[in-house]
Amino acid sequence: MDRWRNRWAVITGASSGIGKACAELLGAGGAKLVLSARRVDRLQQLAQQIRSGCGTAVEILPLDLSSPGAAAQLYAFTRDRGMDVDLLVNNAGFGAYGDFHQGSLDRFREMIQVNVAAVVELTHHFLRDMVGRRRGDIMIVASTAAFQPVPYISCYAATKGFDLLFAEALAEEVRRYGVRILALCPGPTDTEFMNVAGQPKRLFRFSENADKVARIGLEALEAGKTYVISGWLNYLETHAQRLAPRPFVARSAAALLAPPDVPNRQGDG
Repeated sequence: MDRWRNRWAVITGASSGIGKACAELLGAGGAKLVLSARRVDRLQQLAQQIRSGCGTAVEILPLDLSSPGAAAQLYAFTRDRGMDVDLLVNNAGFGAYGDFHQGSLDRFREMIQVNVAAVVELTHHFLRDMVGRRRGDIMIVASTAAFQPVPYISCYAATKGFDLLFAEALAEEVRRYGVRILALCPGPTDTEFMNVAGQPKRLFRFSENADKVARIGLEALEAGKTYVISGWLNYLETHAQRLAPRPFVARSAAALLAPPDVPNRQGDG
């Protein structure tokens, strides 16, 4: 993590999971941190832990990125304090499991706001400054769900597909300016995501540790990669499905993720 020593890093969704792990790794590497999430008590606890354990500067800004204007508020927080942000970790996001037509439309709007709109807005704000300085890094946390249609988490998978393509395209745009952009694509991970999304535990039997996922992402970003899939099994499964017909991939995913009360229709015409 020496690439970001004594430089400012902004992390969204920093109160738990991959965001928290990124904060701890970067703090241990000497980065100065701006941590944002909804839960102020967790942010305060994490900030104190990193300050005392790593001796680096940590600022917190409690925000709900589902609220319009929150992304601009986070950027203004750093700008008004004269912080040159050299790393942006767009980690905040959530999912929802179940039949799309039975889900809450307001919840889907919030998901798109956090997983897509806030990512675009934050990236736009901070990227302009990075291009002007001819240095900077951005990591966008996508998902292995970004590579395929995933019934029963259809809206979430679609937002992560956007994040993946957005990151890969921007990485090529800004490479000539010395700016690096990476899409981190984890599979099932030991975080609070499962409980928030309402997904069944059986889908997380082979989940990875959040610390490992965060390290893989940051190391790949430092190495100049444009995307990385965490875990060899996730990598194999993700790329293997590219060889199969798309309807087969969607039906297979539906059979795997279907709630118990949904009949298996994989053989239907």
